[in-house]
Amino acid sequence: MESRYNMDIDDNIFFAKRKLVDNVYRSAKLEGIAVTFAQTEDIFNNVNVANLRPDEIIAVLNLKNAWQYLFDTINEDVTIDYIKRIHEEIASGIIRPAGEFRDRGVGISGTNWRPKLPSEVDYDKELEELKKIENPLDYALEMFLWIQKSQMFIDGNKRTANLVTNHEFIKNGLGIISIPPELTGTYKQKLVDFYETDNSEEIKKFLYENCIDGIE
Repeated sequence: MESRYNMDIDDNIFFAKRKLVDNVYRSAKLEGIAVTFAQTEDIFNNVNVANLRPDEIIAVLNLKNAWQYLFDTINEDVTIDYIKRIHEEIASGIIRPAGEFRDRGVGISGTNWRPKLPSEVDYDKELEELKKIENPLDYALEMFLWIQKSQMFIDGNKRTANLVTNHEFIKNGLGIISIPPELTGTYKQKLVDFYETDNSEEIKKFLYENCIDGIE
């Protein structure tokens, strides 16, 4: 798959920072957090926001902090420990345990498919297999889908996948990736189809055409 953008890493970081409020808003909406773009912007600017629960405000602030952590660690390699550290950032104060794998089963809306328990999976080995993909865009998109399908954590897997994948996007000058709110329903159905079939071609095509942004 040919990259849509081939940016210098510094330009990619600058672009990601310019789009940060929008990306946090989109990531929150994908996880079902009831926040508007305007409320997200207010939270970023330390403006008091009415009609939001404290945990929803914390979730947005955690995403903001997680992005800053991403920028600060952009030259690090993605490892299982790095994925856990990203989850710890987005989960702090609202998801327990933060940064630790789940120890019980989870259900997935819209399907009877169930992910294995982390104790039954060798994530390090699976990640090393992913890293054998030579095309940077294919690798990053497969990373995005793998983290979501693995359901490593009790909650926040989509947020974690978004942050980790954007780390790889920015590091490789590929732009940024996020799911437009108006396409959330379509994306989730394609995600369920991927879970059930393990065929990633259709959902990667959808991501490629609708969810990648950058500058020439």
